[in-house]
Amino acid sequence: MPVKVRIPTPLRKLTHDEEVVNVTPGTIGSVIAELQNRYPGIKERLLDDNGEVRRFVNVYVNEEDIRFLQNQQTPTKDGDEVSIIPAIAGG
Repeated sequence: MPVKVRIPTPLRKLTHDEEVVNVTPGTIGSVIAELQNRYPGIKERLLDDNGEVRRFVNVYVNEEDIRFLQNQQTPTKDGDEVSIIPAIAGG
């Protein structure tokens, strides 16, 4: 059973309008690498120039923020759900 990655609306143009993409279990880093291999350009939207998850992008594994887990080393396993959520600023 693959890991399901929920793609936010602003990034769906890169995934050919796919809302959910199935990837191989591993770590968040390997999930991002697989997404980049399949959908070139997505990595630049998720990671900054230092290779860290951008400040305004939140990544969750089963509703837990990876910043409070192991960041990109956070493991994923069969059946997990990864959500990519861009931060929204309001005023």
